[in-house]
Amino acid sequence: LALESKSRSRVGLKSSSKQTTTIFSTLGSEKSLSDCKKEQQWKPAYSSVTPVCFPSPLTDKAIGKESMPQTPPFSAMFDSSGYNRNLYQSAEDSCGGLYYHDNNLLSGSLEALIQHLVPNVDYYPDRTYIFTFLLSSRLFMHPYELMGKVCHLCVEHQRLSDPDGDKNQMRKIAPKILQLLTEWTETFPYDFRDERMMRNLKDLAHRIASGEEQTYRKNVQQMMQCLIRKLAALSQYEEVLAKISSTSTDRLTVLKTKPQSIQRDIITVCSDPYTLAQQLTHIELERLNYIGPEEFVQAFVQKDPLDNDKSCFSERKKTRNLEAYVEWFNRLSYLVATEICMPVKKKHRARMIEYFIDVARECFNIGNFNSLMAIISGMNMSPVSRLKKTWAKVKTAKFDILEHQMDPSSNFYNYRTALRGAAQRSLTAHSSREKIVIPFFSLLIKDIYFLNEGCANRLPNGHVNFEKFWELAKQVSEFMTWKQVECPFERDRKILQYLLTVPVFSEDALYLASYESEGPENHIEKDRWKSLRSSLLGRV
Repeated sequence: LALESKSRSRVGLKSSSKQTTTIFSTLGSEKSLSDCKKEQQWKPAYSSVTPVCFPSPLTDKAIGKESMPQTPPFSAMFDSSGYNRNLYQSAEDSCGGLYYHDNNLLSGSLEALIQHLVPNVDYYPDRTYIFTFLLSSRLFMHPYELMGKVCHLCVEHQRLSDPDGDKNQMRKIAPKILQLLTEWTETFPYDFRDERMMRNLKDLAHRIASGEEQTYRKNVQQMMQCLIRKLAALSQYEEVLAKISSTSTDRLTVLKTKPQSIQRDIITVCSDPYTLAQQLTHIELERLNYIGPEEFVQAFVQKDPLDNDKSCFSERKKTRNLEAYVEWFNRLSYLVATEICMPVKKKHRARMIEYFIDVARECFNIGNFNSLMAIISGMNMSPVSRLKKTWAKVKTAKFDILEHQMDPSSNFYNYRTALRGAAQRSLTAHSSREKIVIPFFSLLIKDIYFLNEGCANRLPNGHVNFEKFWELAKQVSEFMTWKQVECPFERDRKILQYLLTVPVFSEDALYLASYESEGPENHIEKDRWKSLRSSLLGRV
């Protein structure tokens, strides 16, 4: 994944070459969380700005028992400090292999943390802990290994394997274990694509359902049905993505077989930029919705130095929804550049640029920052930015405002301010439209990556650095809130089909189209033009 910063070459603006900054650069030696926060190079989104009002528009289910802990929305899981300060009541600094400070869990041995996850007759873990540990534990062990340990603790310690056990105790512990399993299957359903996970789940669920309480059987059945529906929906989504990918072709290939005069462009498909912004938001929210929280962690998973099994990380990757979403961003950028470079006439190219400026402006107003950044990225690609005669016909004031909002300087301060405002608006929303927050995704990944790389997973004494994982869970849980928003706009299948499947130019084809529209300006461009005409068109 790379963040690309390209400056636009227009009349009166100095041209610059393409500059690519790779997200996954190494920070060096691992540091504690407090050390990380002192470093200028690590500036996570949540600590760089304070909540502000959203900028003015740019004009022109868990199983529920009354006695059981309820499942709050993700937005309520963490307070401003990064985690729930009322989680732990123990005033001791160390308790059962867990280390606390000011009643906050900071570290612990892996085994102690696992035991802390498992409920008993008198205890049920807070949901913030459940989410944080299930999210971060995969840095140290497979989910199926964790499930195996949880099942063992439940069966052996809570005597679920004993048919003659205390039925009163069973009635107390069974709903709590069922609640834990429900939390796991609802929040991390993709873990259960692993047959070993599903076997353990079914075994433990069967033990609970085999009791006398018919309510347990009904709730177990509901949990399993919900999980199966989610996994089926994921499989269907992956099939759709695979079909789209297999039928994609290069726009230049299409142009060779189909005269340009009868080819559609985006404006003929959707003349209203506001409608296009809404359809882009449909795609963004659908693709966001399928990204599991664990994918952020598994994308950066590395070998645990205390684990002797060298192959333990090879099977972790069960989904690639995160990568598919980044590929969508790249496709949208290339689609924008293709639509601008394709028209033969200068006035048509200028009209297309102004059209996309209006689309980007509406994406900003909606809170769809990912599409906004993709459009700006496409318009800043060198084949587009070099079209000086075209840009001279464009009123660029609105575009300059948008570029200012997404300016990468000061660690994307302007964008982060707008994002905080959108998040604040979402919390107090009176309509579903106001709830929409779609972050610039590559930057979100970058923040999470630097948090993971810049701070040690384990402390020198071998304890898991849980203070780091509170912060990691806070970032991911905010994303979980945003991805669950339902798109309020009406779907237009024709527009969606075009956005997802229309062929786009490759980078070489974009340069060729750009040179054909506005000729080369120097010997380097002339040589490249000749080379591209020869290789792509077979002409001299």
